Amino acid sequence: MKDNLKRMASYYKPYLGTFFLDMFFALVASAIALVIPLAVRSITAEIPDMSPETGMHKILVIGAVLIALVLIQFVANYYITYVGHVMGARMEYDMRAEIFSHYQKLSFSFYDDQKVGQLMSRITSDLFEITELLHHGPENIVISLIKIVGSLIILAGISGYLTVAAFILLPFMFLFAVVLNKRMRRAFRENRVKIAEINTQIEDNLSGIRVVKSFANEDIENEKFKVGNDGFLTAKRASYLNMGLFHSGMTAFTLLINILVIVVGGVLMTKGLVQVPDFVAFLLYINTFTEPVRTLVDFTEQFQNGYTGFERFVEMISIEPDIKDKEDAVPLTDVKGDIRFNDVSFKYKDGAHRVLRHINLEVPAGSYVALVGSSGGGKTTLCSLIPRFYDVTKGSIEIDGKDIRDVTLKSLRDNIGIVQQDVYMFAGTIMDNISYGKPGATMEEIVEAAKLANAHDFIMELPDGYNTDIGQRGVKLSGGQKQRISIARVFLKNPPILIFDEATSALDNESENIVKESLERLAKGRTTLVIAHRLSTIRNAERILVLTENGIEESGTHEELINKDGIYASLYKWNE
Repeated sequence: MKDNLKRMASYYKPYLGTFFLDMFFALVASAIALVIPLAVRSITAEIPDMSPETGMHKILVIGAVLIALVLIQFVANYYITYVGHVMGARMEYDMRAEIFSHYQKLSFSFYDDQKVGQLMSRITSDLFEITELLHHGPENIVISLIKIVGSLIILAGISGYLTVAAFILLPFMFLFAVVLNKRMRRAFRENRVKIAEINTQIEDNLSGIRVVKSFANEDIENEKFKVGNDGFLTAKRASYLNMGLFHSGMTAFTLLINILVIVVGGVLMTKGLVQVPDFVAFLLYINTFTEPVRTLVDFTEQFQNGYTGFERFVEMISIEPDIKDKEDAVPLTDVKGDIRFNDVSFKYKDGAHRVLRHINLEVPAGSYVALVGSSGGGKTTLCSLIPRFYDVTKGSIEIDGKDIRDVTLKSLRDNIGIVQQDVYMFAGTIMDNISYGKPGATMEEIVEAAKLANAHDFIMELPDGYNTDIGQRGVKLSGGQKQRISIARVFLKNPPILIFDEATSALDNESENIVKESLERLAKGRTTLVIAHRLSTIRNAERILVLTENGIEESGTHEELINKDGIYASLYKWNE
């Protein structure tokens, strides 16, 4: 916990000037609150013994001073509320940028085990609670301590007997608070987990809403959501049980302090040990004392909320990317496109068996190589190793004679273009999605890339051409249109190495022919690896590799493999 609190404090560093000014105004505001009961005591104790003229003058002076203090307090509270909150928002901004940037560094193996909704919770609701704590926490503590310590000093000056009566219950109150705080912390952490699960379920449902409706399974989805929602309600109920005990217990202790002071004060007045003005002032200070106690009560709840959120934030930030640049990594430059697999084996972290075994493969620069085989044979995995989406378990992969683990990730991936079967379109316009291949590209470059991908004509038929909004994940476009935009994106990137991952398998015949023409145009003069589902699309490949669980079992041209009458021939006959 100590390390987490130290880390939390580090986020104040860029805003120390604002923070200290916030603390100063918090001190001013709380000091002014301490002055008002003293004015009441002065009026009740001194005015009755003065002449009307002198008394009136003193009242007006006290009133003027109090009005001036109110104006100062107004400025102080305005700064605390406005500038202090902006400081909190800036800290939230910094933390959100940090965790989002961290998400970008984490590898495919991390995302294989994660749910998007839970990752979203850590970057939204968790951070809001953290920054509320970072903003309000210190000022609440300062204000409360100033009021409590100031009240204690003034109360002791008014009456030692009443001060003992007021503070005799404090140890029991704080012991009660400590016990309940521990229980609340556990409950709030459980709330975080449950709301993240609900976010995951909502994200999953809304992403697959077309599937839900096509199967008319809205009721089933409602039931699934009800299970998660019920779990959240149960967790909330547990936290509110503890919170209810906490608040009601603290309120009871506060009232008991007041009652004790009233009873003891009454007894002391009967014995002449306390004067009426002192007793009135003491009661006012008791309220000034109990109000920061209530603030501290609220702070403990806020602390539980914020700290559990920060624990989840640190938990995520502390995950080290398993794929990152070496310290001495160098940029990959002047890429020709020679690819070599040297005795490569691979298995996923949670997999008991190897997906790839002892793969030795050479792909000369500019060659066109196709990968075929049954599902689960490791074709996509093999291609995913080249841009280091995953790292090899054994062996090495070289590009132009350089081990890909010795070059920077950015330069490696800048030189590889990937066209996948499941095309992802970002929310925005067609122009936004094509220019993703080369940020900052000119309109002429974007149009040229679209023409090379056979996409320009259909784009110009859309209502707003290249500025047409395509909706979330490109729902307003057909599969063939999305595929051609993804090819245009790669044309714009202009990489020397290409990977086509079953890029036409989900398309109808007409769209497949158009996309196939675009792919062949894109592949010209580049090192190209094609994962093929429809074997008819790779008949013209310079070399076809048949990949099975045992490795590369066959290699050759289409005709050579057909004549061999082996695995490829069987796959081709079945495919036809």
